[in-house]
Amino acid sequence: MKLTYVLDAVLAIGARLMVPKRNVAIGVVFVFFLAHMGTVLAEPLKLVALGDSLTAGYLLPQDQGFPAVLERELKARGHDVVVINGGVSGDTTADGLARLDWTIPEGANGVLLELGANDMLRGLDPTIPRGNLREILTHLKARNIPVFLMGMKAQRNLGASYVSAFDTIYPDLAAEFNVPLYDFFLEGVAGNSGLTLQDGLHPNAAGVQKIVSLTVPRIEEFLAKLP
Repeated sequence: MKLTYVLDAVLAIGARLMVPKRNVAIGVVFVFFLAHMGTVLAEPLKLVALGDSLTAGYLLPQDQGFPAVLERELKARGHDVVVINGGVSGDTTADGLARLDWTIPEGANGVLLELGANDMLRGLDPTIPRGNLREILTHLKARNIPVFLMGMKAQRNLGASYVSAFDTIYPDLAAEFNVPLYDFFLEGVAGNSGLTLQDGLHPNAAGVQKIVSLTVPRIEEFLAKLP
């Protein structure tokens, strides 16, 4: 509805209530000014996907990587959000910790944290990724940036003791820091040759779509709780 039509209607009501036209007109214009400024100043939510090659989109075009596909899906669901690709192929949890400050910019509303797969593939002692992830979570908590923790699971051929020590990292830290947890980032993709590249580890374009379809309901819950 045009401002002139609204103003005429409100002036007519004001006349019946014996309110001076000038006061009514000023009030209407002020309300419309505030509404307009609210629209202008509104900014999209900024999520940073902090991760390794699984986040970065190894061997995939940029628009087929996890952050880009997730952003499109969230926008299709009505969310005004930007998902920043903070994935670096080959990164361990130590690498993610080292670049944390410059990867997570000021003004970030939330972080999707996906790290640990390379620690596991290198056979690092699980206490190492546990400690690094704890440092990342501690640092982001100090910056008042909410985190959604994306879990990883160890390959079963690494032995029962290693698998147990590694797989408990993510639920333990989620409970310790009271952050939401998605149990396994590669759920539905790992071990499925139709959804992975030839290396059998990284998701292909269809695999990324699968990850997004499974994670997006939980990410929507995360968005709803952001300040």
